[in-house]
Amino acid sequence: MEQRSSARSPLFDSKFLAQLERLAILSRQTLAGQMQGERRSPKRGQSVEFSDFRPYALGDDFRRIDWNAFARLEKFFIKLFVEEEDITVHLLIDSSSSMDWGTPNKHEYALKTAAALGYIALVGLDRLTVTGIGTANKNGSLAPTRGKRQTFSLFNFLENLKAGGEVSLLQSVTKYRGTAPQPGPLVLISDLYDPTWKQALSLLASGKYEITVLHILSPEELNPDFSGDLKLLDSESNAEVEITADFDLLHRYKENLVNWQTELDQFCTRREIRYIPLDTSIPLQELLFNLLRRQSVLK
Repeated sequence: MEQRSSARSPLFDSKFLAQLERLAILSRQTLAGQMQGERRSPKRGQSVEFSDFRPYALGDDFRRIDWNAFARLEKFFIKLFVEEEDITVHLLIDSSSSMDWGTPNKHEYALKTAAALGYIALVGLDRLTVTGIGTANKNGSLAPTRGKRQTFSLFNFLENLKAGGEVSLLQSVTKYRGTAPQPGPLVLISDLYDPTWKQALSLLASGKYEITVLHILSPEELNPDFSGDLKLLDSESNAEVEITADFDLLHRYKENLVNWQTELDQFCTRREIRYIPLDTSIPLQELLFNLLRRQSVLK
């Protein structure tokens, strides 16, 4: 019962991108200054009181480089100021095998959602990290970046991110926590079909992230329309199981699904994680401009 995605179409047109520029990613924290937070600082980043330095990173404004420090140390450093704000937006996309299924396809939906959120972050001058989890692909991460001019790099990365990995959610999250500990909003987009989901979410919650889980399922998974004798194939383990799909089985399936989503919701609530169950048939515009705004992920 494998269902693979068709060739990808361009992510967004210019009209939709212009609409996205009216949105911003919300953060509960006021984070110490790595860059002038033009869209968030109550004082519009007017402070000129020097605070500290930090190493230059890809996407930083060259105008902020301290050339005196470079002359002494032959390394680039950025000047920090007391009232400046900066956040890192973390996007984690489940690229395991189970995501490449459904109509609309779960992985395609996740990529478009990440593309929109990433574009909003870049336009808002937030530092952005994007990582495909569940995959062993060495090109599964986009280097931390910032600024609207990095849009092409973001979209190109996402267009080439393939589903099909077999690395556990916990392994992927453990690796990510070690390489990207910066505080800020973190959005995990996943179907959570991984037995390590509890350990993985607990590990994320132990960091300084503001976590949102977008739990993506396809319409076929939410309301299966199967009947008769079937042989099912697990897309991640390749294990086969034979079933007879009748009314009683489908009723128990839906009951277990509701119980699982309830468990996820309660598990996340206890750890101050925002849990949002999604159906891939929800139009992207509805998700971004209504649902995620009501959930205070965007404003």
